[in-house]
Amino acid sequence: MNWSAASAMALALGVMLGAFGAHALRGRLDAYLMSVYEKAVLYHFIHALGALIVSLMPRTGAITKSAAGWVCGLLLAGVAIFCGSLYALAITGYLGLGAITPIGGIAFIAGWAMLAWAFIRK
Repeated sequence: MNWSAASAMALALGVMLGAFGAHALRGRLDAYLMSVYEKAVLYHFIHALGALIVSLMPRTGAITKSAAGWVCGLLLAGVAIFCGSLYALAITGYLGLGAITPIGGIAFIAGWAMLAWAFIRK
């Protein structure tokens, strides 16, 4: 998997979803749902950018390519699950989608913890 390309695409998607929220959803969502959407965009950007940075680390010898693959996979899975569930919750107003969100949060935590472990092992 080309994690650099996947991360760059996730960042492009983050820009598109942020613009969609700012233009198409402004005034359509109440303050709470807009804050949920904005939180999704923030976490989307932070973790997609993190995955991009991690994808480049094997080139510097900071971590192995295998470790980078696992970290990037977890971070981008977190973007899909955590942020995706928040986007859907905000747009639909169905609060039951919040039950899925912690799975994505666990993926984020696991990804960052795995990065720490890769640094320790190196």
